[in-house]
Parts: sequence; C-alpha cells; structure tokens
Amino acid sequence: MPTHTVKFLPYDMQIDVEDGDTVIRAALEAGVHVNASCGGEGVCGKCRVLIEDGTVDGGTSEKLSVEDQDKGYCLACQAAVKSDLVVRIPVESTIDAGVLKMQAAPRRTAHIREMNFEELKEKGLFVAPVEKKYLELPAPTAQDNLPDITRLISYLQLEHDEHRLDVTLAMIRKIPQVIREDDFKVTATLVRPVRDVGKTRIINIQPGDTSEQSYAIAMDIGTTTIYGQVIDLISGDVLAEHGEFNGQISYGEDVISRIVYAEKPGGLAKINEVVIATINKILTRIIKRSGVNQENISTITLAGNTTMTQLLLAVDPRSIRRAPYVPAATLYPPMKASDLGMELDDHVAALVYPAVSSYVGGDIVAGVMGSGIYRSEALTLYLDVGTNAEIVIGNKDWLACAACSAGPAFEGGGLKFGMRAAKGAIEDFSIDPTTFEPMIITIGNVRPKGICGSGLIIMAAVMFEMGIINNLGKFDRDLDTPRIREDHGIYEYVLAWQDETQIDRDITLTEIDIENLIRAKGAIYSGCMTLLTEVGMSIAEIEHIILAGGFGSYVDLEKAMTIGLLPELDTEKVTFIGNGSLMGARMSSLTNRIRRDVVEVTKKMTNFELSDTISYMDNYVAALFLPHTDMNQFPKIKSRLETRRKMNQI
Repeated sequence: MPTHTVKFLPYDMQIDVEDGDTVIRAALEAGVHVNASCGGEGVCGKCRVLIEDGTVDGGTSEKLSVEDQDKGYCLACQAAVKSDLVVRIPVESTIDAGVLKMQAAPRRTAHIREMNFEELKEKGLFVAPVEKKYLELPAPTAQDNLPDITRLISYLQLEHDEHRLDVTLAMIRKIPQVIREDDFKVTATLVRPVRDVGKTRIINIQPGDTSEQSYAIAMDIGTTTIYGQVIDLISGDVLAEHGEFNGQISYGEDVISRIVYAEKPGGLAKINEVVIATINKILTRIIKRSGVNQENISTITLAGNTTMTQLLLAVDPRSIRRAPYVPAATLYPPMKASDLGMELDDHVAALVYPAVSSYVGGDIVAGVMGSGIYRSEALTLYLDVGTNAEIVIGNKDWLACAACSAGPAFEGGGLKFGMRAAKGAIEDFSIDPTTFEPMIITIGNVRPKGICGSGLIIMAAVMFEMGIINNLGKFDRDLDTPRIREDHGIYEYVLAWQDETQIDRDITLTEIDIENLIRAKGAIYSGCMTLLTEVGMSIAEIEHIILAGGFGSYVDLEKAMTIGLLPELDTEKVTFIGNGSLMGARMSSLTNRIRRDVVEVTKKMTNFELSDTISYMDNYVAALFLPHTDMNQFPKIKSRLETRRKMNQI
C-alpha cells in the first residue's frame, strides 16, 4: 500500500502514513493535537483543518460553511489522505509551540508478526498430523475375499507405504457401507503418532476422493472470551474465525470466582455445560462461514489456562486455589470431541494443550510454542496480558514463568464506562494542555460509547505527562475546566458530553478507573521485575519482548512505558503476535513437530509462584504509582517530566 507524508503547520511536524488513513489519525501519530470529541464520526465539527497542499478524499460536512470548503477546509476525522499533504491547524485549534513540546511522544505500536505456514515448511517444522489417502480398491471376489478392514489396510501399505496401522471400533462399524457407496473408491483419514514410535490410526473413511478436503479446528478457551478458527490442513489458511464471550462470565469474571462456584453442589456440571455451549455456538458459526463439510474436520486443538481447561473437561478445580496450588493434571490424553459434548462428528479427536502449573496453563504453553521462544537464541520476555497476566523469560536453553492477577481493566472491565475493543470504544486520545479539551478517536470512527483497554492506557499516560493527574492517579482539582468534576464524591474527567455519545450519558474517566489501571499495571510490572530478579537478570539483558493478548496490537508502547506497565526499553525490540494461545493451537493442528516438542518444553519451564516469592509484594507496592516510585527505572519519562516542570516555570 502506498504511503504519503503529512506535514502539520504551524508545528513543522510530519509523519508518513498509509494511503486512506484519516488526517486526524495522522495527527495523533505525529503527536499533534486537534480538538475532537465525537470519536471521528464528524458530528462535533471541532477538528476543522486547512489543506494547504495535496489531496484528500472526503472531509466535507454541514459543519463547514461553503466558504470554508472553497478555501480548502475539511474535517480531519473525515478526510482520507490520498497524497502528500501540508495541513494547517487553524488558530482556534492550535497550541503554543512551546507547549506542544510537552505533548506525549508520538505513537509507537509493536511490530506485528503473524504465523507463516510456508515458513514452517522451510524450517522443516511441518510434519502433517493428519493426512487423507485416496484409494481405488479392487472389489472382493471368491478368490479375493479379504475382510473390508484388511483390504483397506493392505492397500494403504502397498500403495502409500503405510505401516503400523491401527483402527477404531467406530471404523469397523462404518466400513461395510461406506466402502461400497462408490464402488470401492474411498478416502481414509490417518492420524499420525506424535513421535516416531506408535501406530498411525485410521479414524475415518469416506466414499470417493476427498483427499484435498482436510480441515481442523483451533480454539483458545479464554477466561473472558473464546475464539475458534477453521484451518485448511492442505494450504494452512484460516478459512473462518469467530469469538464469543465465555458464557462462564455469568458465574464470575475471574478464575477464582469460577472455582468457588464449581465447588457448590451442581456447580461444576453447570459451569462445564455453559462453556461447552459457548464452544458449540462458535463451532456452528465458523463451520458455516467456512463452507466446509463437517465430516472433513478431523481434530480440534484446545488451549486454555489451567482452570479453564479443568472446567472444560469437568475436572474438579478446587485444589488450584488452595496452597500448595496443585492442578489435577498438566497432561491430558487425546479424547473424542463428542465425548466432551462438542457438536462435531464422532471421529474428531480433541487435543488439549498441557499446562505447567495451576496458574501457568496451556494457553501460555501454546503461546511459547507458537511464538518460537523455545527455539530462539535471543533472551526473550513473553508477556500475555488479559484478565490474568502470564510472563515467560528465557530462550532455547531455559525458560522461567510466572502468573499474576491483572484484573479485567485491560479488557475494559471494572471501569465505569469500560468495554471490549469493539465499535464505539475510545481507542486513542489526546488533550489540549491549555484548554484541557480532548481529542478522541473510536474504533469504527463512530460516536463513543465506552473505553477499551488500549484507550485507557493512552488516557492515563497523556494526562499524567500533562500534569492533569498526579503519580497517584488523582486529578488536579485546581485546573480551570468544566471537564474535571466531582460526582458522588468521585472526581472524573468528561471525555464526551451526552449529546456526543451513543449512550445518552456523559462518558467519563474516573479516579477509580485510574486506580484499577494502576493496580493492574503494578501487578504486571512487578511480576516481570520479580521473575527477572529470581533468575538473576536485569531488564537490560532482555533482547526481545513478545506481547500477546487481545489489546496488544493497539497499545501504544511509549504510553505503556509512561504509566509503568512495560519496562522502559527500545520499542524496536517489541513484537506483537496477537492471540498467542490461538496461534499455538493452530500450529499444533498443522504440524506434529510442535506437538512433539511441547512436552519437553513444559518440562523445561520452571514455574515461580509469585504469592510465595517475598520480593513480589515489595515490587508490587513500589509499582502502585505512575510510573513507579523509583523514577530511575524510567529515565526517559523522568527526563520528559523534568522538561515539563521547567517549561511551566518559564
């Protein structure tokens, strides 16, 4: 996609953006403030700018007079960049050039890395776990009266060099009819053993040639959401994907509350029933979207944290939350998906990712496998941020891991106007340090209806750097703005007035919201620092950071460091892989090499129980400030804050 250079006057700041990006997003990327409070829908009319040179697509509005439009004015949130531009911010929207330098740093998001199927093949990591073989068998005669199963196995051995074959009783029941449906032309589905020892199992037989129709399901069983994908095992492509809120949310937002519910009479059966219902809802959706014949699906690979896995399998999880925090199992054998209540054909095998401990589960093991840390020379910090935060440090030689409870703040939970990263969620934010008026952009460029996790991080970081909140997350009560107000004893900042929102209410950020964020980021940062200390390392020795989790693709790295969520380091070292659990499940569906390595990797992962690590609580208390009590751990933000203080004294 072509890129264009957008220059903003009178600041003489410029940035390269992709063709079609809006002018207002370019301004945010460049760290230039333009007043805007409608989320990018174009109804507030505050983001009026002048295009002095270049071409934009759109930007006209009834909010602009004909005279203004003739002069080249447009709404920044509606104007798409179609060439190199020179954009002048009009006087009513400008900030004094000296004050502009106080603005938070330009946006820095992580490099996004996606799984590449061809790369698997090139690295010799592709060992097909499931294969389909087409056979044209001779019909039985008086002279050739081999049993049907023997006939099938004999010709697989003869024509495809298959040895050590095994069959199921279900196959024996099925073969007499199927083998004769298309005059002894059949396709057999073979599941390979994980290791070289063991037998290849024939799990299905179909009439005709379906050898090019081979599919699998990958699924991440998250505490908050469940995601599923249909994967083409021939091409490696994802044919359909969909996510739903985990129905267990009704019984508690976190794993502890769900364990407590599962301990009640009938609780385990109920909570298991609910998660299976959510999975079946997703399966129905993605199979329909993909257009595949359900009979051609052979496996479903599932990855979830230890509690979610035990609840999925209807295994009593009570010992997970009690010292010494022991799960029922960390390894699970293959099982029939239909036996778990999943609405898949009887031959489909369910493969469950192994765990390490009560709080480092199969989702993190899947992320380690999918991200390739276990094969890398580089010392890597892997961080999966969700309702719980899991941390892994190491490389191909060793791995250490830990988990901590972050709470739902990063997924929009626990906030007065929190929401998931969906249409209408405020995802980006800036503020005029003179008038304290906001600039907000929502997902989908529509009127705002809430705040998502990445937006919350940016808001807190920007307000902290502008001095609107202090290092405890409390608003400056002396600022001259109606946007900071008290409501029932709680101070808050009005992000959007009632007539600018979708919900017919003012949308606000409260001090309690910021407090929840500080606790969440404090848990994660202290978890990282504690684990580093326990393995005798410092953050300076980390060569690579991998972010996983739903909000990681949107989070501004500089802002995450500003509030003390991430250690302060070179943003070029950070990579985002998205849903690491789902990536690992997908890779296991595609290649036995991952399934072969996974048990050894879990043995290599040394788990640290942070609750039993004395230094963790000290680190946690120290991290309950923005960004931290020890500002020397954040020299860049320390320098920026000192510069702001000096400018305020001028």
